[in-house]
Amino acid sequence: MDEPLIVVNCKTYATASGQAAETLATMMQDVETDARMVLAVSALDLGAVSRAAPELELWVQHLDPVSRGSNTGRVEPLTAIERGAKGTLTNHAERKVPLGDIDQLLAMIPANFEVCACAADTKEAKALAHLSPSMIAVEPPELIGGDISVTTADPSIVRDSVNAVSQIDDNVRVLCGAGIKNGQDVLAALDLGASGVLLASGVTKSPDIQSVLSELVSYI
Repeated sequence: MDEPLIVVNCKTYATASGQAAETLATMMQDVETDARMVLAVSALDLGAVSRAAPELELWVQHLDPVSRGSNTGRVEPLTAIERGAKGTLTNHAERKVPLGDIDQLLAMIPANFEVCACAADTKEAKALAHLSPSMIAVEPPELIGGDISVTTADPSIVRDSVNAVSQIDDNVRVLCGAGIKNGQDVLAALDLGASGVLLASGVTKSPDIQSVLSELVSYI
C-alpha cells in the first residue's frame, strides 16, 4: 500500500464522539483523494460509525491483548474486528502500554490487521520496530495538540526515525504526528520520508472540518 496515509484520531472530543463521529466519518469517506483515509474511533462508536460510513477504513484507538473471557473493562480484539475495525492505535502518549503488551497483541491479531504503535522519539521508535508492527507514528508529546507541526519544530526526529526503523525492519512504515494542521504539513512529512500523518485536533477542533479535510490532501 503506497498511498499516503491520513489517520485522524477522534480521541474523546465532543466534535468526534457519538453522532459527531458518524458525521465526521461520512465527511472523510466523501473526500476525493488518492490518499488512504483512516479514522481512529472510540470502541464505543465503532459499530455505529462502521454502519454510517461503510467504505471508510476504521481503526480503534486502543486494544488490549486479551481473548474473550473474564476481562472486565478491557477492549478485546476479536469483537472490534467483527464490528468493523481494520486496525488499531497502541501506545499513544495518552495511553502508554508496556512493550510486552504490544508484542502479545501482535501475536493474536490477523496478519492483515493494522497496528500503529506510537513513539515519543527515535529511541522509542527503534524499540517498537523490533516488534514489527504495521507502522510506527512518531509524536513528540510536547507538540501534541499544539499549533506547530513536528515537521517544522523538529524535522530531524521524523527523518531519523524513518531511517532508524528502516534499518531494523523496512516493512514497518513511519507516520508523523503532533501539530499537523494542513496540506503543507502533510507534504513536509512525506518529503521527510514518512508514509503519512496521524492527527486529531487539527481536524476535530476545526470550525470547518470539511475544508480542513480537503486542505490536508491538497498536495497529494
